[in-house]
Amino acid sequence: MASFTHIAIYLPHQESSNELIKSLLEGKLLVPGADIFEKKAAVFSAGILDNFLQEEFLHGKSGLNNEYDRPLHSFSSGEQKKALLNHLLFGKANFFLLDELYDHVDMQGQAIILATMKMIAETKPVIQLVRRQKDILPFIQTYYWYQDNEITSFDSALAFHEHLADHLKQNSFRLIPRALKTIQAPAGPLVQMKQLCVSYEERPILDQINWTIQTGECWQLKGPNGSGKSTLLSMITGDNPKGYGQELYLFGKKKGTGETVWEIKQYIGYFNPIMIQHFSRLDSIELMIVSGCMDSIGVYIKPSEMQLRLAKEWLDYLGLLSLKNKPIQFLPAAQQRMVLIARAMVKHPPLLILDEPTSGLDDASAALVIGMIEQIRKETKTAVLFVSHQQEKGFEPDKTFELTPCATGSIGTIV
Repeated sequence: MASFTHIAIYLPHQESSNELIKSLLEGKLLVPGADIFEKKAAVFSAGILDNFLQEEFLHGKSGLNNEYDRPLHSFSSGEQKKALLNHLLFGKANFFLLDELYDHVDMQGQAIILATMKMIAETKPVIQLVRRQKDILPFIQTYYWYQDNEITSFDSALAFHEHLADHLKQNSFRLIPRALKTIQAPAGPLVQMKQLCVSYEERPILDQINWTIQTGECWQLKGPNGSGKSTLLSMITGDNPKGYGQELYLFGKKKGTGETVWEIKQYIGYFNPIMIQHFSRLDSIELMIVSGCMDSIGVYIKPSEMQLRLAKEWLDYLGLLSLKNKPIQFLPAAQQRMVLIARAMVKHPPLLILDEPTSGLDDASAALVIGMIEQIRKETKTAVLFVSHQQEKGFEPDKTFELTPCATGSIGTIV
């Protein structure tokens, strides 16, 4: 049986995987020991997946076959990635080029992808771009580091891991700035669900969910792709009309008793890494933080002097004060995340929802974000709801609410 050299290329957070993929495929950047020039690649990346989604948006079909015969956009992020990998298996590629292989994929899906990649590695070379040490495929033999458009090699796996350990040294934060005014949630639970059920077109999503979130608690929400996590979050934020007529209580009021969505959102700080993905305005990071005071993304009215002063305090806390006029789109991913978490925390909301805050980050960046979240837990009374498939090093939730898919819809278990 032929043997192949399998390679991992580590990217620090400030480096673009899209640029690296382009350079590799065009032969502008050579990887020692990798015979890939003018060879056909099976590229597994978010950019390739976006191409299929765009094709579906424009022409009604993505061209990406899936076993469920459903539109690609109706899949969860993890399900989309599994569908892309299955599609690539049937191509006639000479090698596989993988980027963010496990990002947004649940543990079961990761196991399936790993088994698939082990089979592929027996017949084709694999080049994996990684930002997280734990994501490196176990059959990788050769390690490289990509930075400033250069590839650095290592004499051994030990030398690579020692270099990575030096890179992972964490920065320290100052004290978290105070809010301009305290938002006091009504007495009692922040969120309470009793026997909550959700279905769409006779397809059950959630089945008899019972969950209570109290002030100051820290929860992790887990569940496989497609289990209903996003649906559950939309119930908490008040955006889902399926909450009407059910035993759903949000900040002291039963859903559908005259409250507005904006009355609910005043108690919530929300973060999702894709929230500015299609945000075309070039608002500065200073104004992006100010927008948290207004429950908007971007500033559309003139901010007050007090709001601008508070934004400067947050930027000083993050070590970004000298970049206050820089558009957020031009920041590295880790700094973008921290600015957006600051935006969500600027009013010290009773509930902070962090949806996949470490997805796509390298190890050092993820450690920075987790350090910020842990400081929020220690220095404020804000309840934290952390949504992730992964158990991040340094993050220890008080409790975990786990969704398990069943024929009647996902059930919830407190762990």
